[in-house]
Amino acid sequence: MHIAVLMLALMTLATTSPAQAQPAAKPIKLVVLGDSLSAGLGLPAQDAFPAKLQKALQAKGIAADMINAGVSGDTSSGGRDRLDWSVPDGTEGVIIELGANDAMRGIDPDLTRAALTDIVRRLKARKIAVMLCGMLAPPNFGADYGARFNSIYPDLAKQFDVPLYPFFLDGVAADAKLNQADGIHPTAEGVDIIVNNMLPTVEAFLRTIGEQRR
Repeated sequence: MHIAVLMLALMTLATTSPAQAQPAAKPIKLVVLGDSLSAGLGLPAQDAFPAKLQKALQAKGIAADMINAGVSGDTSSGGRDRLDWSVPDGTEGVIIELGANDAMRGIDPDLTRAALTDIVRRLKARKIAVMLCGMLAPPNFGADYGARFNSIYPDLAKQFDVPLYPFFLDGVAADAKLNQADGIHPTAEGVDIIVNNMLPTVEAFLRTIGEQRR
């Protein structure tokens, strides 16, 4: 009787173990295409936005290979010009963080819109998922400029049906404690807040990519 029970237990173990030993999911290959805000100007590499976002995702059990393709001083047009070599083949998703330098320099919003439109269109043509991070124009260029610039991101998100995080610096902009001495670039603590605020949007974005893999 004991032998029969033992054999039954072994057979049960043999049939259930393979199902329990699921292979680890292949990391999702992501690129953060941005300027100094995401590149991590003034911070150690491990404190830059892409590195901290990758770590936050890992803590949630989400594996992602994150490339920091942020270039300080880059405009939307600059990001477009380097798009092909900044986003390698095999990339599954791109988080776009561009436009802050356009707004600070007072670049015509039509040019910014055209550059970002081209970036999104070209990525989608490569079957790469896109998430937009919005930016807001500083008030010194006036209400008309602000309205034209600020509408770019929600308009593109709707046009191309891509997720939008409305303002990259939400919760950090204009807070001296969370910005470096220049008052523009986040401290490591500021980056933590950006990552924490954006995480639900990024998780939903990655879930969509995971579903498309099937």
